Amino acid sequence: MIDNCVKTSYSKDDVILLLKDVTGLVQPQSTEEREELIQSGKHYCEMLPIEYVPTQKYMQVYEESLNAYAKPTALAVGRLSDKIISQKGKAVVLVSLARAGIPIGILIKRYIKMKYKISVEHYSISIIRGRGIDRNALNYIIDKHGAENILFVDGWIGKGAILGELKKELSQYPNVSSDIAVIADPANVTELCGTHEDILIPSSCLNSTISGLVSRTFLRDDIIGKDDFHGAVYYGELKDSDLSYEFINAIESNFEIDCGEVLPASEGYGIDEVRAIAEHFGISDINFVKPGIGEATRVLLRRVPWKILIDEKYKNADELAHIVRLAEEKHVPIEYFPLSHYKVCGIIKQLADI
Repeated sequence: MIDNCVKTSYSKDDVILLLKDVTGLVQPQSTEEREELIQSGKHYCEMLPIEYVPTQKYMQVYEESLNAYAKPTALAVGRLSDKIISQKGKAVVLVSLARAGIPIGILIKRYIKMKYKISVEHYSISIIRGRGIDRNALNYIIDKHGAENILFVDGWIGKGAILGELKKELSQYPNVSSDIAVIADPANVTELCGTHEDILIPSSCLNSTISGLVSRTFLRDDIIGKDDFHGAVYYGELKDSDLSYEFINAIESNFEIDCGEVLPASEGYGIDEVRAIAEHFGISDINFVKPGIGEATRVLLRRVPWKILIDEKYKNADELAHIVRLAEEKHVPIEYFPLSHYKVCGIIKQLADI
């Protein structure tokens, strides 16, 4: 099973991807086609999107974002890594959630090596909302390293859906902690974060070209057998556009030994704000509400958006420039709306409106 893992532009020294290679077995579908299928009941994990090809203007915004937010991201990585060593110890095994967690896991691994002079193990596996965690991959790691030292890693938390999925799945693994480590947790649901602020993590701006040329994860019975890992595609045709290590190196070059303390979170929980947004706009399913910079970016890259909400305080904020750019390209309206835990929120267009 380990021999059939998906290819990636990441080095095995940085991460081992426990994902079955399904390259060439899945026909990517357009955003509009996928959205109609998703909202008519087909699960998103049974399809793969056609990857968004960034325009020159969007890439210029991304490069500016990387230059401006490499330092805050690096400091958050450092603060998070210190917490991990303090709470989990030096034998920790990082298990990043594919795909957004992979570059973050690599950065944590590199920071720990820089500061603490130890090389921790780092794997990446799939977890899918509504379908659960890849138990074959998790069992592989447990068999190899034991259960007690496993720590899950993701990029950020929007409203906490994946954390809920993780806790539910791990009820059958009493020795595996359901703690999750993330760079940014504006939802205020995990203590293992580098910041509770809704910050721009530059890797959220792009898809596979900043994630080792790997697709989002895939699960469908005709391709993924009961003993297989969840699947993923390798986009080898995009190798000339691969920025995965440009991102890693840009953040790593800003690492500092002393990164300060994580500031306290704002009161309350992000999920309550999400419910209030849904009620205000008459949205019956809160899964259509995607709060935070990372989630709003994903809505614009991979779904059919209805509108983007931006807090008035961040109307001209540089960290939201890529979102504004994408909204303009896709003709998605922006509404200035008071937000407390988040700077921006994406809302998916409901099927009846498509």
